[in-house]
Amino acid sequence: MLKELTKGIIKENPILVIMLGLCPTLAVSTTAVNGLAMGVAFAFVLLGSNIVISLLRKAIPDQIRIPAFIVIISTFVTIADYSLKAYLPFLSKSLGVFVPLIVVNCIVMGRAEAYACKNTVFNSFLDAIGMSIGFTMIITLIGVIRELLGNGTIFNYALMPANFTPFLIMILPPGGFLAIGFLMALKIKIFK
Repeated sequence: MLKELTKGIIKENPILVIMLGLCPTLAVSTTAVNGLAMGVAFAFVLLGSNIVISLLRKAIPDQIRIPAFIVIISTFVTIADYSLKAYLPFLSKSLGVFVPLIVVNCIVMGRAEAYACKNTVFNSFLDAIGMSIGFTMIITLIGVIRELLGNGTIFNYALMPANFTPFLIMILPPGGFLAIGFLMALKIKIFK
């Protein structure tokens, strides 16, 4: 049980180990707020879809398995996207098309295909929680690194002295690759 919960945090982290979901990670992690918001939206979709797919796994015929998964995932993505637009329009605008693109996110589809359709609701729930924590933790950390080095702020609070010269590359896509690379190296060093 604990293994199902913790594997997505470090051992099978979607970003640092499996290397999935890099497109939204690079695109929206320019700030810590964006990273955290994307992580929460992702977690909502993964949790909801894993639970529903696991509940319906015996009722969905193999021939229409993937289209059924896409419909289920799309439902949760639509709820997340419209909720952001209604209640947090500034975040919705900042995250742009990447929230609707969760529908085709390899992590969500992969967890549906490889895990939720083959396991119990409880185990699928634990798997989704672990993967969501791992994704949210890393995308937020990448956002913190990029925002701090690129703007001198974290969660829009100034932390660097007034004479700080930002490393503008960090708020551009290459900065995302640099942050991911350094975090992967750190993970390998720590968890050899």
